[in-house]
Amino acid sequence: MPENKLYPPEGLCPPTPLSLDHLREALESGAILEAPVQRCSVDHTLHLNLGGVHGRIPRQEAVAPWISGADRDIAVLSRVGKPTCFTVTALSSDEKGAPLALLSRRAAQDKAMEYFLQHLEPGTVLTGRITRLESFGAFVDVGCGIVAMLPIEHISISRISHPKERFQEGQKILVAVRSIDREARRITLTHRELLGTWMENASRFRPGETVRGVARTVKDYGSFIELAPNLSGLADAKERLSPGDGVSVYIKSIRPERMKIKLQVIEKLPPAPPEPLHYQITDGKLEHWVYSPPDYEKTPVETDFTALAP
Repeated sequence: MPENKLYPPEGLCPPTPLSLDHLREALESGAILEAPVQRCSVDHTLHLNLGGVHGRIPRQEAVAPWISGADRDIAVLSRVGKPTCFTVTALSSDEKGAPLALLSRRAAQDKAMEYFLQHLEPGTVLTGRITRLESFGAFVDVGCGIVAMLPIEHISISRISHPKERFQEGQKILVAVRSIDREARRITLTHRELLGTWMENASRFRPGETVRGVARTVKDYGSFIELAPNLSGLADAKERLSPGDGVSVYIKSIRPERMKIKLQVIEKLPPAPPEPLHYQITDGKLEHWVYSPPDYEKTPVETDFTALAP
């Protein structure tokens, strides 16, 4: 199992019954619970319904202290309607005598971050949940709302112009830790190594087959067609083909020693939902990953996670 199973991303926590008795138990044990935020009041207090018990997360307890400035305000406001983790800090009654639970998301995030700083290393595989997509990469919740950066160049071997071509917000994915800045409490991720080597991907295809692909790069001399996120081939130039177009392609040849696949575009295809990601690695810790085939003629494409360790 990925190393963050103790502190899963928000929205991926196992369902837990919520009642006054369960909240009392969580107060004593320090357990992390999760429930959706109902509203954010003028003073930025978050309000939750916990099985009939009113829960409140004060503004100062809504976000970990290492998040500051405008990002902090956005992090609070954006919790409305979304699953949010918390610990129970106190149980009392509100102005009308109804049960009231005081909660802290910050405490849950502090626990998760301390665990991550002690246990995570470059190459560690984690479960993540996409929170935001930007042109330069994807923001990924790796546990209790702690967001790490997945740069676009580390999403897949096949190049994309925007992470939205690979992911959608809220999607559950697997990632590996690329680097950890323990002083700044910042985690950077990679994804492409989990999608398999050239041979692992190429073994799914045979010369003579016609399969679906996506045009990623279109040049005068031809087009690079993605057959899988970590596998592309080159097709001869075809008129009226644009990046992002779905196409059917005939596989003319597969040459591992040159890491090349020769294709012929048959025709453009109507849009289709993206296929599920196929992970070759789903847990554990990576140390040295080599994408290239063993007999590749040029410099291998590889990642040495041991060299990325601080």
